[in-house]
Amino acid sequence: MKFILGLKLGMSQIFDEEGKVIPVTLIEAGPCIVTQIKTKERDGYCAVRIGFGEAKKLTKAIAGHLKGLGRLLFLREFRNEKPAIDDRTLKRGDRIDVSIFKEGDLVKVSAISKGKGFAGVVKRWHFKGRPATHGTKHELRTPGSVGTSTPIRVIKGKKMPGRKGNVRVTVRNLKIVKVDKENNLLAIKGAVPGAKGTLLEIRG
Repeated sequence: MKFILGLKLGMSQIFDEEGKVIPVTLIEAGPCIVTQIKTKERDGYCAVRIGFGEAKKLTKAIAGHLKGLGRLLFLREFRNEKPAIDDRTLKRGDRIDVSIFKEGDLVKVSAISKGKGFAGVVKRWHFKGRPATHGTKHELRTPGSVGTSTPIRVIKGKKMPGRKGNVRVTVRNLKIVKVDKENNLLAIKGAVPGAKGTLLEIRG
């Protein structure tokens, strides 16, 4: 399995060989440093922990964990049956960059989506709303009935007003259009979750 961390830079567009416009998301991906290899015998599961970015200061616990690896800002784990990318076996201190991907690869991207604040049911759940005529007043965007007389409570999971966005979202089958090894950039076709500057987890 291939994996890397990156920051969303924003959206742009490029032209293919036929002159067609391709909307892309530009991502500053890596370089990442392997900070820990977890094994089933010692930790109960297999995973590779990698770090990305540069922090201004670290807590003593994190500084001890990263001893000799620098001040890494982000740490994330990727579960894998064996600590390897393709045929390359990973060990602590190894470097991962965009060269592990090539144009045409399909990836899935996970990130925290944009927060939209407190929203009603029309915006949050796409409710139709009440009719605008026949006596309806001050109730155009209300949710309507929220339950029955038995049981006398609101059932868990009922779609109601609340916080919209700011949740973990994964988008699958995104195609890598361009890989820039010199500038550590990935151009992925289409949109990915999050605002500019959001940390992205990219898996092959």
